[in-house]
Amino acid sequence: MNELIQNVAENTLYVLSFFGIIVLMFVVAVVLEKAARKKNDVKEPVFSTRKIAVIGMFSAVAMLLHLFDFALPFAPPFYKLDFSELPILVGTFAFGPAAGVMMEFIKILLKLCVKGTSTAFVGDLANFVIGCSFILPASVIYIFRKNKKTAIIACITGTLIMTVFGTAFNAVYLLPAFSKLYSMPLESLIAMGAEVNPLAQEGNIVSFVAACVAPLNLIKGTSVSLVTLLIYKPLSPIIKTGHRM
Repeated sequence: MNELIQNVAENTLYVLSFFGIIVLMFVVAVVLEKAARKKNDVKEPVFSTRKIAVIGMFSAVAMLLHLFDFALPFAPPFYKLDFSELPILVGTFAFGPAAGVMMEFIKILLKLCVKGTSTAFVGDLANFVIGCSFILPASVIYIFRKNKKTAIIACITGTLIMTVFGTAFNAVYLLPAFSKLYSMPLESLIAMGAEVNPLAQEGNIVSFVAACVAPLNLIKGTSVSLVTLLIYKPLSPIIKTGHRM
């Protein structure tokens, strides 16, 4: 915890911008959720005591899954796959996009308290933003019409948006940020990808993210979506009484 406080103090401006992005995501989610509730004539509050309790539980499960990340053979070892979006997507389908953004934030906050940050919050911001690029589109589509067909469309859309956004975000922001953070030339990071994946050409960041990052996000989104579609209907009566897929 002391190390985390020290990291926050040393990166105050970055942490403030991080929180600014979190607030922006949350505001967008609340606005979209209220629009859906108005269209569907839903009167219940965006948050209730029971909903907050379930959000906390799902966030804790997501944090644990986030800790058990692992590398894949087609990407350099600093890229790891985790399935922390699984409980978050399930909870988001049940409670809406605002709950989803809150779960993404609590997951990162819990992870920082348990494990700290080894990337001066750069990797944590990336995980939050890319996670939101998956659960926000999926939940917004699903919340307007809650049925099996819409859930499938929502999952496919969320996976594709996360894949495209996550790939572009890595090329434009994340890789340059890591290059600066570790005082390592960008070409060296790209070369690490070329060593394990022949489709990633040395010196070519576009081929690097296309070969290493896009498949990782696609695998994550597809896996999380398939499991969610399988387990959500049986779990929904437990999560939210009277809720149906």
